[in-house]
Amino acid sequence: MKLIGQYKDHISLHFIILIWGFTGILGKLISLPYYSIVIYRMGIAFLGLCLYLYIAKKPFEKSFKKIALFILVGVIVGAHWATFFQAIKVSNVSVTLTTLASTSLFVAFLEPLFFRRRIIWYEVVLGLMVIFGLYLIFSFEVQYKLGITLALISAMLAALFGTINGRLVQRAAPGQITMYEMLGGVLGMSCYTFFFENVEGGAFSPSMLDVFYLLVLGLICTAFAFVISIQVMRVLSPYTVSVSINMEPIYAIILALIFFGESEKMTLGFYAGAALILGTVIGNGVLKSYFRNKAIGK
Repeated sequence: MKLIGQYKDHISLHFIILIWGFTGILGKLISLPYYSIVIYRMGIAFLGLCLYLYIAKKPFEKSFKKIALFILVGVIVGAHWATFFQAIKVSNVSVTLTTLASTSLFVAFLEPLFFRRRIIWYEVVLGLMVIFGLYLIFSFEVQYKLGITLALISAMLAALFGTINGRLVQRAAPGQITMYEMLGGVLGMSCYTFFFENVEGGAFSPSMLDVFYLLVLGLICTAFAFVISIQVMRVLSPYTVSVSINMEPIYAIILALIFFGESEKMTLGFYAGAALILGTVIGNGVLKSYFRNKAIGK
């Protein structure tokens, strides 16, 4: 029990990563277009968080400046999920989630800017390992080039809002941050859809099964998971969180094989690239532990 308590935040993080891995499965199962999924997902999460804050009698943010900032970050979150679900629709869960692991590469360069610390050499090395892993995947899965490109954009956006949230969590409660970010995502995606998408008749008419999937996606995979992830950021650094999230494709690939079978089976080159990306997770943990112990003289 003592060991579990010591690593409580890491266990919470990996539980959330498992839930996020299931997000890709739901994105594939829901029959609606990507923009509808994002709007419904963030809208449901926003309403769920409003209800939670009201029932729990937690205060709502009163600073217009902070609310505006949270909403702006939410637009970035919405764009991240839009490119994420697009990538799943044009490729598959395995390719999208594995490419998304490149988030840590972008964070390695963004975090020093936001937290005013120097770039750590091994974070750059691990980032380069991710690039080579992605190169292998690109080389062997050329039919999924568009999906990989969209997933890379999604990874860059995830790194951006994840790093910003690492700062915001020091100034406001996770529930408040998440609620307004969900609202920002709904507003941003609604505007994008109105101006740039040719919306078809049934684009916003989910089936009963879609409604169930959307509720799971909005309440569990979004509202609940997002709040817990931001709480974890109070203890763990954004880079450690983003590198741990590299486990998401591993969980997602296993889940995708269970749910979709043959359509998720990939080439050996893909699995070699995925294994290399997974190596960044292990490498980050080992190196951080080594330098931490060295700094305190162990």
